Amino acid sequence: MASGDIAQITEALAKTHVGEVELSYKGQGLKLDNEMVQEIEQYQGLRSLRLEGNTLGVEAARAIAKSLEQCHWSDMFTGRLRSEIPPALISLGNALMTSGARLTHLDLSDNAFGPDGVKGIESLLKSSACYTLRELRLNNCGMGIGGGMVLASALTECHKQSSAAGSPLRLKVFIAGRNRLENDGATALAKAFKLLGSLEEVHMPQNGINHPGITALASAIKHNPNLQVLNLNDNTFTKRGSTAMAEAIRHLQCLKVINFGDCLVRSEGAIAIAAALREGLPFLRELNLSFGEICEAAAVVVAKAVRSKADLEKLDLNGNCFGEDGCEALRDVMESMNMEDLLGSLSDDEGEPEEDDDDDGEEDEDEEEREDEEDAEENGVNGTKDVIEDKEEHHCSSELWSFLISPSAEKLISLGAKRIRLIEQQVDVSDASKASEVFLKISSVYKDEPEVKQAIFESTILDVMFSLAFPPLFHFSVVHYYCCLLFQSEDKKIKRVTVLPGHLFALEHAAAQQFFPADQADVLETFVSRLVCVQNIMYI
Repeated sequence: MASGDIAQITEALAKTHVGEVELSYKGQGLKLDNEMVQEIEQYQGLRSLRLEGNTLGVEAARAIAKSLEQCHWSDMFTGRLRSEIPPALISLGNALMTSGARLTHLDLSDNAFGPDGVKGIESLLKSSACYTLRELRLNNCGMGIGGGMVLASALTECHKQSSAAGSPLRLKVFIAGRNRLENDGATALAKAFKLLGSLEEVHMPQNGINHPGITALASAIKHNPNLQVLNLNDNTFTKRGSTAMAEAIRHLQCLKVINFGDCLVRSEGAIAIAAALREGLPFLRELNLSFGEICEAAAVVVAKAVRSKADLEKLDLNGNCFGEDGCEALRDVMESMNMEDLLGSLSDDEGEPEEDDDDDGEEDEDEEEREDEEDAEENGVNGTKDVIEDKEEHHCSSELWSFLISPSAEKLISLGAKRIRLIEQQVDVSDASKASEVFLKISSVYKDEPEVKQAIFESTILDVMFSLAFPPLFHFSVVHYYCCLLFQSEDKKIKRVTVLPGHLFALEHAAAQQFFPADQADVLETFVSRLVCVQNIMYI
């Protein structure tokens, strides 16, 4: 490009002022040179210049980045060497900064500039040109972990400097899908999000984020109370990430769209999310929990939880593990609530899990287990031993220990009035999985004799648990454990026991009490009735 052309473009842009007019070269595949000067001169109210889908050199970049509010610059380096892109970005940024521009929108998506490209816009993001930034779109830029950390640092510095200037950065929309941010990049950005507190949309799909990064994001987003759209599709939540995110969204009463599709939420995570839905989120429009290895029982709990969402437009549970009968049961539940039209297609259902299926998330679960063990060791607790197997750790009395090792009606009765106190003292009833195991032990000795029935029902672990003040999220977890007795668990180490009449009677007793909200009790009763037809159950 000749220097005269550069001068013409610069002069044309210098004559523009902030108004309501947009000039777009979007998708034209042009090499933007002096042919655009005349058009620019005709737009005296130029506010927005769209350059997506064209190709731009370093010199041209210097010429066109002046006095703009909206920079739609996605996909504008086609055919350029990667080494050319950072200098071009630096030139654009310098021109914006020196021209006194005040950006509200910056879109550099689909430019594949990598970590070095983020460094190319680092100074711009820290500058006063971005104090007014409301939307930042960096989708499919290949930022990687390093780029994510640079971006997080730049946003943090921008917030610091803009706050000192009396006008804190109030970023509303953040889009950074397909960037390989992984856990470290996501964690760095989470710290920036927590500081901002102004986000209304967060889109970070396909970033290879596992539960540590998801947990960090969960901790951050609850400090953004106006969040309306949360899209983390195609990352990997597993148990710890799902429960952390469920806890976070309880604080986000403005949420309208939740996309956790293809995130390996699994049944326990779905139950936890359902608990948050039931407590609030009155404006929810879309919920996507597709392809998450969720069982039928957990899906029913989710369906029940959206009953009160007047604005709901779509519930996507496709690609999970319901089986033909499970899909039909879910449709029946939605129909009973007059919401059948809101349930998305179930055409990609994976069917009920086979007993010998490999655990697709085995490595993730093993990693979580190792981390749990390390955390437990730091706190002086062996997290790999449950209450039944570790007599010394939990200091069980000899009487209770004897019963739990070899349950019998006689041993339960012999515990006498102290049985409830022993359970309260020796069993960690705040852990739904451990409490479930003790529940099965107690209920297994059921006999149709008044003294035995009284001993079981007054000492059943559920009575003890719900005499304490546990939050609704815990109630949902307990329903999940018992509902999922019908299905293959995600945990490859799950044990199997034979269904006994006592299990059914004790669950019926629990459902009849005022332990659970009405909709959860209804779910429990439904699945207890189905247990009658099941030969074996699995428990954690």
